[in-house]
Amino acid sequence: MKIQNCGLLYAKGLISKRYDAEIFLHPQTCYRKPMKAIVVMFDTLNRHFLPNYGCDWTHAPNFERLGQRTVTFDNAWVGSMPCMPARRDMHTGRLSFLHRSWGPIEPFDDSLPEILKNNGVYSHLVTDHYHYFEEGGATYHTRYSSWEFNRGQEWDPWKGEVKDPDIPEIQPGLERQANRQNWVNRKYMDTPEKQSIAQTFNQGIAFINTNANQDNWFLQIETFDPHEPYFTHQRHKSLYPHRYEGETYDWPEYRPIVDTDRDTIEHVRYEYAADLSLCDEHLGRVLDAMDEHNLWEDTLLIVCTDHGFLLSEHDWWGKNRMPFYNEIAHIPLWIWDPRCRKRGERRQSIAQLIDFTPTILDYFGLDPTPSMMGQNLARVVEQDEGARDTALFGLFAGRVNITDGQRVYMRGPASEENAPLFQYTLMPTHLPHTFDVQELQDIQLQEPFSFTKGCRTMKTASGTLHKSIQHEFGTLLFDLDNDYEQKEPIENEETEAIMKKRLVQEMEKLEVPPEQYERLGL
Repeated sequence: MKIQNCGLLYAKGLISKRYDAEIFLHPQTCYRKPMKAIVVMFDTLNRHFLPNYGCDWTHAPNFERLGQRTVTFDNAWVGSMPCMPARRDMHTGRLSFLHRSWGPIEPFDDSLPEILKNNGVYSHLVTDHYHYFEEGGATYHTRYSSWEFNRGQEWDPWKGEVKDPDIPEIQPGLERQANRQNWVNRKYMDTPEKQSIAQTFNQGIAFINTNANQDNWFLQIETFDPHEPYFTHQRHKSLYPHRYEGETYDWPEYRPIVDTDRDTIEHVRYEYAADLSLCDEHLGRVLDAMDEHNLWEDTLLIVCTDHGFLLSEHDWWGKNRMPFYNEIAHIPLWIWDPRCRKRGERRQSIAQLIDFTPTILDYFGLDPTPSMMGQNLARVVEQDEGARDTALFGLFAGRVNITDGQRVYMRGPASEENAPLFQYTLMPTHLPHTFDVQELQDIQLQEPFSFTKGCRTMKTASGTLHKSIQHEFGTLLFDLDNDYEQKEPIENEETEAIMKKRLVQEMEKLEVPPEQYERLGL
């Protein structure tokens, strides 16, 4: 690949002095090694269950191997929650949770794989994440040059059987139809090789094998695992022998833990661990492919997740409803950048999914768009500097949180009504379906935000989404240096004033609608 202006490329970090002999063939002309990038994304990958972050009882040798081959981030955080909002963060390089709930890519959004595609970089998605194919996520996969989808995760409406399957008793809190469909799907994945995660990684490895000698491509391998339900076979369950004689229980619902005995809690945690080990096995296949094709020489690798999960910590199952404790918000992240070739090291700089967008664009010699707010992580990977000072994160209609890596400030709604609150969108859809007609009875037109590129959006009242539970916990402040497990909120007016000021500053940068300040009592 012929590149002009070598001095500018070096200044931007696109090339390294390490390759001077190979690159600088002429004072005004240079050649850069082929550029490829792989993102491996797991859903609900718990940092506190990984040996890379101190867990000593899970079986995850390939995650340990990954840590030896890459830079491990100790200060990575969620952004917009949960699944599809996180993916919108990665596509657009900006947070969205203060303007709308779960939804598709908007007409005015900039999309990372589409920008790559339009600039000569082939982008390919392989996934079993079925939310891409519901109405609330249906405009993501079409941004790639090509894509492959594997069916059967969770309650994906995949196989059709009219007769009720022989299934265990419905777990409390789970919808009967969701549980029914899940057990129909499992019948068609009766070996580990038939599971959708296996098919997804098969296709990802096939893409690598086919295109290893080609230049300018971006591959996203994405699996729903280890998201609940924790469906695995004996090969992975046997890694965690334990006594349990209750009903099948591998799908914890989002609720406080009430009247649940210790054996059942431990069983669910072991079921999650088995799913984690399933993920580890397939991660190893990607690392093997990197070794086989010597992709470490010219391929950016990012391994990440969208969020974590509470598995009895803080006496909760799940995510979304409760405060975003560290088990949910503090996430694992690994990056290999062949330009600086740093491996086996750790980084303390703060990072989020919105930072992947400018990082990957920069790797391919492209600039971020004006609406992108993520930070390029190239200098962080190389020398742990140049990143953000804080991370803002949260859920639409929920608490708005900010961390500086040492403290976490969780700002709750000022009243039980959790109002006023509006959604701003041109794509009025929730997770599985469009907005209902009642939500569309009083549509207003909002004047453009800077990131909507002159488009006015619909402004619709949000109703009573998460109304009482969000106010119940109030506003919380934690000192992570002295209380990482967040068991004792602190009361310190000076510290809260500092964090509140930072929160407002970040909200202003995002052009947060004015009613959000009122809702939060700011």
